[in-house]
Amino acid sequence: MDEEIKHKLDAVLENVKDPESNLPIGDLGIIEKFRYSEEGSTIYVFTKFSSHRPACMTCVGISMAIENTLYRLIREDLNKQFPNFEVEFVPV
Repeated sequence: MDEEIKHKLDAVLENVKDPESNLPIGDLGIIEKFRYSEEGSTIYVFTKFSSHRPACMTCVGISMAIENTLYRLIREDLNKQFPNFEVEFVPV
C-alpha cells in the first residue's frame, strides 16, 4: 500500500475518538484492518465491535448506539481523506 494512503488511514485511526472514552479508535482495537481498492473506489473497514459488546441487554443497546456513532465518524473522516471513495464496513 502506498505510504500516503497508509498515512491517511493512520490519521483516521488517530482522529476519530470514541465518544465515551475520548480515546482514538486506533487504541481501542475495534478496527482489524483497512482494505483499499483504487479500482473499485472503495475502502473496506474490517471491524470487530461484537467482541466488545457487554452481556447486559440494556447495555447492548447503549453499546450499539455508540457503535453507530463510531461508524458515522469513521465514514465522515474517511470521506474527508478519500473524497471520491465509498466506505464499506465488514464485521469480522
